[in-house]
Amino acid sequence: MTTVTEPGDEALTAARRPLEHIRICDLTGQLAGAGSTKALAALGAEVIRVEDPVRKGRWDILRGAPPFVDSRRGLDLGGGFNNHNTEKKGVTINLRTPRGKALLRDLIRQCDVVAENFAAGVMERLGFGWEELQKIRTDIIYVSHCGFGHTGPYSRYKTWGPIVQAMSGLTFTSGLPEQEPAGWGFSYMDHTGGYYMAIAMLLAIAHRNRTGEGQWVDLSCTEAGATLHGPAILDHSVNGRPMRRAESPESNRQNWPAMAPHGVYPAKGEDRWVAIACRDDADWHACAEVIDLSWARDNRFAERGSRIAKREALDALLADWTRGEEPFALADALAGAGVPAAVVKSPEERIDLDANTAEWELFPVAEHREMGRVRVDGLGVHLSETDWQIDRGAPCLGEHNEQVFGDLLGLSSDEIEEMRAAGDI
Repeated sequence: MTTVTEPGDEALTAARRPLEHIRICDLTGQLAGAGSTKALAALGAEVIRVEDPVRKGRWDILRGAPPFVDSRRGLDLGGGFNNHNTEKKGVTINLRTPRGKALLRDLIRQCDVVAENFAAGVMERLGFGWEELQKIRTDIIYVSHCGFGHTGPYSRYKTWGPIVQAMSGLTFTSGLPEQEPAGWGFSYMDHTGGYYMAIAMLLAIAHRNRTGEGQWVDLSCTEAGATLHGPAILDHSVNGRPMRRAESPESNRQNWPAMAPHGVYPAKGEDRWVAIACRDDADWHACAEVIDLSWARDNRFAERGSRIAKREALDALLADWTRGEEPFALADALAGAGVPAAVVKSPEERIDLDANTAEWELFPVAEHREMGRVRVDGLGVHLSETDWQIDRGAPCLGEHNEQVFGDLLGLSSDEIEEMRAAGDI
């Protein structure tokens, strides 16, 4: 959240953030990793992002990738990279050279957490596995995040978010009856995996605050995805019913507890839709009053059990009616009658035109060195005393080399320039 301060108040604002005493050596990429450290940076942690100068930072495929804010292109102009790395500092270190490796060791000694989401085994090959990290700093917290974790028969396999979704069973549960699984159009487990990773870091920090002990937190994104199946796993374990069976899944239907009508229905206009959920008979009777047509008062729909038994017919009748209604007016009328209903909003409607989103300050503006002022994702939570803050955009490649290597590690300007000339940074 962008905080307005009076001159001289900047230090006070930073000190009020809960993680301002934590420093993180960030080797993450994409969203599953970078999104987690972004959240901690917004809460005050000093996150130092380490990138490869030889590959121009491209172990994160989002650096320099679209979307772009204007016609300019380049490694420092990728919109996704900027969004996932706000409030971080950025340095370059060449881990192929002895001096580069020594520089990373010096940086880790000054950090509380090392975070990465490489495939299993990469950190060991670089010379910075768990045993080596403990030699560098005995109380270090090491958080690794990969598709299957570092143990078990699948640990050598590599994944991306859509693969994790398929392997964890999430894709299997999303679709329409008698059709192939639909999945999602974006990488759901990159987002959720990042949340799990942020939680894991906070838990390890809390443990170290109490005991002084560091530890290795090994996160398997696929196993994290499997934990999201609670009701489906329980139903299979207890009742022997698989999620995909006759008439299931129906992604517009609510079965636990059963509701009818429950779904997304067409509205007036091109690609306009309204979500409606009738939790019980009272909701349905209120909905019927808004519909104000004879079929809505038919006794065959009066009770939930009969509506569920006849929901194909009910959905067809409801869709015929909603198709002629203006979506916002319809949602307002239903909500006014106490029926849960909402317009399926376009991105512009949700982000630019929604008063609650504006009031929540969910999309703050960050200042990027090259792109200028750019709107980015905030955090979906506010803390009354120690709120998050996002003012600074993602670092350009090596933007903070002099600051981190000089101020934090004590290298002189000549030493930094020598390392740059030698290809160590």
